[in-house]
Amino acid sequence: MASLLDFAKGLEELQLIFILSKIMMVTGVIVAVCLIFLKAEYGRYFSSNSTRKYGFAVDARVAWFVQELPAFVVPCLLLLYARKDVFGLTPNMILLSLFLLHYTQRSLIYPWLIKGGKPTPMFLSFLAFMFCALNGYMQARYLTKYARYDMSYVSSPRFVCGLAIFFIGMAINIHSDHILRNLRRPGETGYKIPRGGMFTYVSGANFFGEIVEWAGFAIACWSLPSSAFFLFAAFNIGPRAIQHHRWYHTKFEDYPKSRKALIPFVL
Repeated sequence: MASLLDFAKGLEELQLIFILSKIMMVTGVIVAVCLIFLKAEYGRYFSSNSTRKYGFAVDARVAWFVQELPAFVVPCLLLLYARKDVFGLTPNMILLSLFLLHYTQRSLIYPWLIKGGKPTPMFLSFLAFMFCALNGYMQARYLTKYARYDMSYVSSPRFVCGLAIFFIGMAINIHSDHILRNLRRPGETGYKIPRGGMFTYVSGANFFGEIVEWAGFAIACWSLPSSAFFLFAAFNIGPRAIQHHRWYHTKFEDYPKSRKALIPFVL
């Protein structure tokens, strides 16, 4: 452990961020392979057996709030140490604002809109907490200290397209979550087939929206840390969309046959 810490201290911080980005990419592939054979046992897949495997159950609202919060708090803290000649650049401010916008919604708003969600095992929530803390550091530190974009970059096709894709993905994600929250009327229990919006085309509309969102962020940033985050997100939640798709087909005989799992008309 000591030698690992000495190695980290000897690295330039930018090198460390790039190494962490590459580790995130590799980890994403490993997670995707694991999720082919295993289900992440939170949400609809939570059972009494989940607590024996992954620790005590945490209320869904509390779990989402706590585990997502570091991705908001860490960048805010790093703003105190931002280089003015870097973060003072308009593209940097816009890009970090996109990241914070997502996690403002995800950590401060979304958890308290959850209606009767199943618990999350403590260990899975802890893993999400650690990822959000690490990713918050990587994205914010890069954008507040190292990334240097020309001021004209804000009008470049890549930046504009990235922003457009980000907001389209965010809108799909939020709208899909809204549909899922309102499937049941007051007093109703059980699951229903989600309909409308992107659910017309895919079972994992909320996952599709988030993947599109981070694809836009990666395009706009055009950096290794943002690309690593996009790939990890896709590898992590993409398989869950496929699991949901199979689950829907098993549970509902009248589930739409033309609906795909994650990518409209393709997958």
